[in-house]
Amino acid sequence: MHRFAVKLAGATVVAACALSVQAAQVQTPGEGEDLVPTGKGWGRRGEPGQAHKPARPGGTNGISYHGGPVMTSGVNAYYIWYGGWGSNSAQTILTDLAQNIGGSPYFNSNTTYYDGSNTNVMNSVVFKDSTTDNYTRGSALSDSDIQGVVSSAITSGRLPKDTKGVYFVLTSADVNETSGFCTQYCGWHTHGTISGSDIKYAFIGNPDRCPSACEEQTTGPNGNAGADGMASIIAHELEEATTDPDLNAWYDRRGEENADKCAWTFGAESTAANGAKYNMTLGTRHYLIQQNWVNASGGYCSKTYP
Repeated sequence: MHRFAVKLAGATVVAACALSVQAAQVQTPGEGEDLVPTGKGWGRRGEPGQAHKPARPGGTNGISYHGGPVMTSGVNAYYIWYGGWGSNSAQTILTDLAQNIGGSPYFNSNTTYYDGSNTNVMNSVVFKDSTTDNYTRGSALSDSDIQGVVSSAITSGRLPKDTKGVYFVLTSADVNETSGFCTQYCGWHTHGTISGSDIKYAFIGNPDRCPSACEEQTTGPNGNAGADGMASIIAHELEEATTDPDLNAWYDRRGEENADKCAWTFGAESTAANGAKYNMTLGTRHYLIQQNWVNASGGYCSKTYP
């Protein structure tokens, strides 16, 4: 998995920089070598069988294809509302996001990515369904607990098993992810075998738990700072799950995926009636969502494409 790094003192900080005790674990790619994503804030040298070199060396866009699968035929989004959400407006705000991000100029940047057959990603995201999970694994979750939450939702029949899906575990503010939420990351994505299939899923933490680390602003354009912060994290993990679902497709020499390369950058902004900043409108709502890396014209961060 690869995480959406925490924001400290107005800057994007990877785990190795945020916690000096881990600095010794940072690796630098050797000549002709690409590090692979780890999900813990830095790239590492691959294990036997993992990509060490770009499958298509010599690219000029700052990111390389390493041969793994890409979600080219559209993405189905599923939400698992974990914890205590009650009447929180996040459920409406973030459902609206998932229903409108597909087909947008923003998500269109992902069409610059392709698989080994030169088939490009489609600008298509369909929000399929959601379910709730009332603290079945408590309020302190491990990485394996996140997969367990997804597995339970599928095996119980509350959500379908969908190999074209990305399952987002959205946690309420009283829930912690013990491997580093708020100190090393705000969210992450990965994949795992569930009911015999390769399933993509993501953890999306609630920034209300740690506003200084995971919220760009304390007043969001939709009047819910936690949900407005989660919108950017969802977009980040969605585009990475689309272009690097199994952590072996698109990333750069340092092991950073497309959204990592533009984390905490937003481009031109406008001001909403409540004073909050926003940079795009999806459906009828304003959002402040980070830019994504465009794999064209030398590579660059943008909130629209073309």
